[in-house]
Amino acid sequence: MAGLVPAIHVFATKKKDVDARDRPGHDGHFRCARGLLERHCADGKTPLPDPPCATGPDPATMHGPPENPVKAPVPPPPPAHPARLILILSLTPTVGLGIGRFAYSLVLPDMRDALGWSYSAAGFMNTINAAGYLAGALLASRVIKQFGLAAAVRWGTLACIVSLALCALSGDFAILSFARLLVGVGAAVAFVAGAALATTIAQSVPARADFLLSLFYAGPGLGILSSGLIAPFVLQAFGPGSWWIVWWAMTLLSIVLTLPLLLAPIGIDAGMIGAAPVKFTIKPVWIYLAGYFLFGAGYIAYMTFMIAYVRDAGGGAAAQSAFWCMIGLSAFVTPWVWRGVLALNRGGISTAIVLSINALGAALPLFGHSAALLAASALVFGVSFFAVVGSTTAFVRFNYPPTAWPTAIAAMTIAFGIGQTLGPTVTGAITDAMGRLSYALNAGAAMLALGAVAAAFQKRLVKTS
Repeated sequence: MAGLVPAIHVFATKKKDVDARDRPGHDGHFRCARGLLERHCADGKTPLPDPPCATGPDPATMHGPPENPVKAPVPPPPPAHPARLILILSLTPTVGLGIGRFAYSLVLPDMRDALGWSYSAAGFMNTINAAGYLAGALLASRVIKQFGLAAAVRWGTLACIVSLALCALSGDFAILSFARLLVGVGAAVAFVAGAALATTIAQSVPARADFLLSLFYAGPGLGILSSGLIAPFVLQAFGPGSWWIVWWAMTLLSIVLTLPLLLAPIGIDAGMIGAAPVKFTIKPVWIYLAGYFLFGAGYIAYMTFMIAYVRDAGGGAAAQSAFWCMIGLSAFVTPWVWRGVLALNRGGISTAIVLSINALGAALPLFGHSAALLAASALVFGVSFFAVVGSTTAFVRFNYPPTAWPTAIAAMTIAFGIGQTLGPTVTGAITDAMGRLSYALNAGAAMLALGAVAAAFQKRLVKTS
């Protein structure tokens, strides 16, 4: 009878194991229990109790905590001073866009007269700058992947400073063309990396994310304001042909503004660099990209021709400076004016609202040359111009995981870059054909309005992770 006990136990155990085979995930446990039990019984020993690996956990302990619980990963703490870090990052578009790109409009008339340029040659400088910006946007993701966000911000900004110095050193058309190309490339790479860093910092404080992110886009306003306070009066003080002095002043100002970028701890690449890349597809956002393309094509007409428009209306250095400075000053209230709109997670609605106001600001000068109307145009256009770019970054933050932010922001910047590359050619051709600047401004305002309509049709996306 004693000999039957091991046999009965083996038979019962095998039956239990056969039943266990039919349950998913028990193959390994079945082999473990059978091998141990058969070896023990073959030696004539007293049968072992069923091991836990064969029968599963004890029901009495199923509700207890595991011996070694797995803890959820703890997110890194937010930066000690997120607003200060984002304001430092905003110096990137201050140098690359506010000074590197837009100051050219202030000094262009004197350069054209002193260097004997045609309108086509003068326009080519804007076109090649926009082409450089497009090239930089195309290269940005690769540069960021290779060197990191912080390095891309710093080296891109330093490239902009080199280009400003080249503009001051030579009046040679080829050298100036290269300088305008270089500032475009550097500004785009630094902007994409800076926007990704600012988005990461803002996201670490969710309750204030939209406000913090909008601080980054106030940066170009500082560049426009500072150049507007310097360039017209330098040209007036030193007389015709002093355009190169303006470029030296812009270079020195940019060096001062870049120092905080070189010294601050902005290397917050966590969650992006080294992470598995997320594929970006155009199809779900093609209508949104089309709207941003139209914004790039439309705004450039206003920013290129409005100083000439003010001058044609009889505005001297003071009037031109005041108009330009109002555009720059309006950027500083952008974070407060558009805070609620940028917080809307409703697809392209935020961009559509802001872009509609931008189109209104661009259209106001078409109703007259009065000082009040021009001032209202500068303020309305300025306060919405910087918010349009901020709304696209907010759209990326809402609809893509952090690992996709640099690529998605680069895609937005590419669409914008194509628009601003083609915009001067289209608006210039319209001006040449019709003979009046107002037609170019009309075309720019119309493109901004169409961009708002396109953005309104963009729906929310589902994040992949």
